[in-house]
Amino acid sequence: MAGNRGGSKILGVFFLLFLCVSLTGVVWALQAIPQQAAREFGPADPRLTTFKRLSLSSQLLAQKNDLLEPLDRGAGKQSVAIEIGESPLAVAERLEGGRILRDSGIFLLYLVYAGLDKSIQAGEYQLSAAMSPVEIAHALQDATPTDVPFTILAGWRLEEIAAALPTSGLNIAPEEFLETARQPELSGLPPDWVHMNSLEGFLPPGSYILPRSTSVNELFGALTQRFQEELTPELINGFRNQGLDVYQAVTLASIIQREAIAAEEQPMIASVFFNRLNTGMSLDSDPTVQYSLGYYVEGKNWWKNPLSLDDLQVASPYNTYRNTGLPPGPICAPTVSALTAVAYPAQSPYYYFRTRCDDSKRHSFAVSFQEHLENACP
Repeated sequence: MAGNRGGSKILGVFFLLFLCVSLTGVVWALQAIPQQAAREFGPADPRLTTFKRLSLSSQLLAQKNDLLEPLDRGAGKQSVAIEIGESPLAVAERLEGGRILRDSGIFLLYLVYAGLDKSIQAGEYQLSAAMSPVEIAHALQDATPTDVPFTILAGWRLEEIAAALPTSGLNIAPEEFLETARQPELSGLPPDWVHMNSLEGFLPPGSYILPRSTSVNELFGALTQRFQEELTPELINGFRNQGLDVYQAVTLASIIQREAIAAEEQPMIASVFFNRLNTGMSLDSDPTVQYSLGYYVEGKNWWKNPLSLDDLQVASPYNTYRNTGLPPGPICAPTVSALTAVAYPAQSPYYYFRTRCDDSKRHSFAVSFQEHLENACP
């Protein structure tokens, strides 16, 4: 009987030792595995239960490479639209089907582990199989595009382009833009194209898709590159045939841009201005006076309308009522159609034009000043 009691005590001691070792192992697992996961994948969602955190950490560590390695390092970007209310499961399966993810299942587990499954943002994303699943998961938390559209409207002057920058998504201050615009020697354009101290007229209208990180120099690079692409050899030859160099042609095109509402009228308006230039008449263009006056405080814009008789007497080399010939430089951003009108103007006998009285925004053209007066609205 004594021997049996002794054996029972020994078994009891071994059992206690086994239990202690087991508990130590459990405690170690509860601490070490989540810590290892945190080092590899970042912190876990603090809302997870201890068991859930341990379970997810274990599964993620078991498939570590599938989470940290991209499917295809040489892949390009794909546009992926996440719809409002789309479930994480649907998103994951779509990304796997699009060959952006290797395994939607482990991707979903990571989303839950990191607490990112409930914060995927609807929107348009540029994703790539060259991104790891962890990188993709975090990218889906911010629908802010890396590229933004920047639009210059036809007929804008430099100050209007600058005013559009604060809401464009580009980190370029209007003051920085204007300062750079007054240094045309840095633009990369041929020196004989830009005679003055400004790039007015040489920043083409249109939409530009640019990275948010675009610097002011990169912005001007994109704008002037498009200008050079649009200014074809045929246009330049057309300017020469009219007796104009590029700078003079852009100057005249900018005036035509502000005068013509309808693009199809630009060649006819060009013909009026050429007829006036060829006979030594002044251009008498309201937009050049508006440019001379600058910002119109009451109207909160740069193009005062209507002009008064006193406005027409403003002392400025840009005022084509007081000065003959072309003004010193462009007054706004002309379109390709306005430039084309300068290169290939209509042939007409007209010396005058004025806006019609029928709200069509089109013009009536006249040969004589008397006819021009008769075209006035009652």
